[in-house]
Amino acid sequence: MPLVRVIWFALGSAALVLAAIGVLLPLLPTTPFALLAVLAYGKSVPRFAASLERSRLLGPTLVNWRRNGAIAPRQKAVALAMMAGVFGVSVVLSLAVPILLVQAICLTGAAAFILSRPSGTGGQGAGKPGKGTRR
Repeated sequence: MPLVRVIWFALGSAALVLAAIGVLLPLLPTTPFALLAVLAYGKSVPRFAASLERSRLLGPTLVNWRRNGAIAPRQKAVALAMMAGVFGVSVVLSLAVPILLVQAICLTGAAAFILSRPSGTGGQGAGKPGKGTRR
């Protein structure tokens, strides 16, 4: 296997491990790491990428993103609620105002990105043509 493919495979494997940890730890995001794993595996071992996209747990979300650039409404709501919760904890902990400002700017940017994405199918049938998907 050429060195570049080995590097992509290593990146995909690391991202997949972080995604798996994110399933268990609420503050570590799962989906971005799973998306990175699919991208990296697609450049190194495409059958691994295809396997992730067929998985019951992550597959519909990954396919929905790849085909439509979409985020399901429930996933949007969870992401926004977690961002608000993290900011709320920071306020309760009385973090310094400059830290709160940087955090508010970053979270606002992330929230704007999430809200700007089309709404997907909620994961149900994301890999099949029909409602919520384009071919």
